[in-house]
Amino acid sequence: MEKKKRISAVSQPKVISINMDAAFFFERAVQSLDRFHYDKALKYFRRAAEYEQDNPVNHCNLAGVLSEVGNYDESNQILQHILETIDPEMTECHFYMANNYANMENFEQAEQALVRYLENDPTGQFMDESEEMMEMLSYELDRPAPLTSIKSREGLFEHDKARALLEEGKFAEAVRQLENLVKKKPDFTAARNNLALAYYYMGQFEKAMVTIQEVLVIDPGNLHALCNMAIFHQHFGNKKELTELTSLLGKTFPFQQEHVFKLATTMGILSQHEKAYHLFKRLLKAGDGGADPCLYHYAAVAACHIGRFAEAYRYWKQVQKLDPGTEISKFYLEQLRVRETSPAVPLTWSYHYHLPFQEQFRALEKSTQGIPDQLKKDPLVRSSFFWALRHGDVETKLQVIQAFGLIADNEVKDALQNFILDQNEDDYLKKVAIFVLRSMGIRDSLPAFLENEEVLVEASPYSPHLPVWDASWQRVMETALSHMHKRYDMVQQYDLEILWIEFLTKMYPAVPKIHKSEGWAAALEYLIAKMHRRAISYQEVATRYGVTVSTVSRHVKLIDETCGLREKMDAIFDKFTSL
Repeated sequence: MEKKKRISAVSQPKVISINMDAAFFFERAVQSLDRFHYDKALKYFRRAAEYEQDNPVNHCNLAGVLSEVGNYDESNQILQHILETIDPEMTECHFYMANNYANMENFEQAEQALVRYLENDPTGQFMDESEEMMEMLSYELDRPAPLTSIKSREGLFEHDKARALLEEGKFAEAVRQLENLVKKKPDFTAARNNLALAYYYMGQFEKAMVTIQEVLVIDPGNLHALCNMAIFHQHFGNKKELTELTSLLGKTFPFQQEHVFKLATTMGILSQHEKAYHLFKRLLKAGDGGADPCLYHYAAVAACHIGRFAEAYRYWKQVQKLDPGTEISKFYLEQLRVRETSPAVPLTWSYHYHLPFQEQFRALEKSTQGIPDQLKKDPLVRSSFFWALRHGDVETKLQVIQAFGLIADNEVKDALQNFILDQNEDDYLKKVAIFVLRSMGIRDSLPAFLENEEVLVEASPYSPHLPVWDASWQRVMETALSHMHKRYDMVQQYDLEILWIEFLTKMYPAVPKIHKSEGWAAALEYLIAKMHRRAISYQEVATRYGVTVSTVSRHVKLIDETCGLREKMDAIFDKFTSL
């Protein structure tokens, strides 16, 4: 029997309803901004403000777009409306108004608005920008500003000094100053933000997270803190929190260019490359890139991540013009060439304006001049070193310890002294770190955690099983190291020290009399070269140390037989090739 078709009594809706609320129009406005459609963005932000008339953020976004298109007068009317009827505590509106008045060349009113901002804002969110504007206004008006008090000025000198230390990569010193400043001025959110960054650069992630949470308790809408928090969530793998915060940041439209830049770099780090690309394009279009090669680099990286390689090429060529001495643009332009010729080769596009970590080490290995001063002071390079010392693998930590021996400043000494006290680190790495500290000239006793106990390592080589350390033994080691200094790396020099101590320990108390240190030093260098698969001959090393081949051969044979080196060489070589 044929089945009968039934018609549903309930009519099916043919139109999907859209919930046209403030959030809907906000989304549309942000999408329009990303495409630089300011007329549409204005229309949508107006509708968002109409739907949520008591939400100051909607009005502020509208004022921001009006300012962006040059309608400064209407922008100021909206900002004044926020202060008078919606949220009088939104003191940053005074700063935005000052910007608008300055763009209108109404310098008297710009000064009045800026003074109101400085005298009422408790956090100093735009303190740097305010100082620059105040200097410009004083020049235009030919007189100093009539300031009576600045709420956020307290501690500013200390904060500026600490921030300068951060920019120089002196993180431990910056932490000390910022911790003291936060104790004196708990509501100073800018100082807390920078303290969190300093902790993060040093690899102290838990402290960084707690500090950012403290900022958001004081100021829940602090964009710098929200961006930093998102990066920390990504680091800790907090997927739910990261998704929620990334969604919030994706809907954010910053008013100030500094905030646009912060948001752009954050979205890039969070792999929201499309959003980052449009924000960087916005900065470049606004002319804020100026002669800053970093901004062009960031835009190029974002472009690569979304497949816009032709644009990336143009941006890196611009970097090459603006910063002709750098290897960065050269490296990434070569990456683009590799991509064209070998599409299957995996490539990395990093937002950091420096060479990738492994590339830095390759450059250092080839260099005969050590680490350039500019690289030593680069906070991004230094932070990558500090991070790797705490969280890298064994090979990377070994590379960092050697690099620290070339940097050799107080920050590095502090980091290595903390490292040798860490119970979770490998004893071999800690002994290399002690060797590096000694090479920096530290002769005091060093507290360390070695062989599962706390010990004091004296200035003589670490030799726990030797009851004495003879001056003639020291001369042998110093003679060898003085000849090897520029031709062998720190690890190879350290292995020489360990080999010499092992030989003396096994021979003690029947250690041979040392009449001439050069013969023993030559034998040690020969053996270390062989252990690390370096080409060397008895004649070469004998000539370098001014001794006979037979002397070197005799000492090599005794050290070899005493320490059982032939059995160890393959194991040592395997250890280093598998690190």
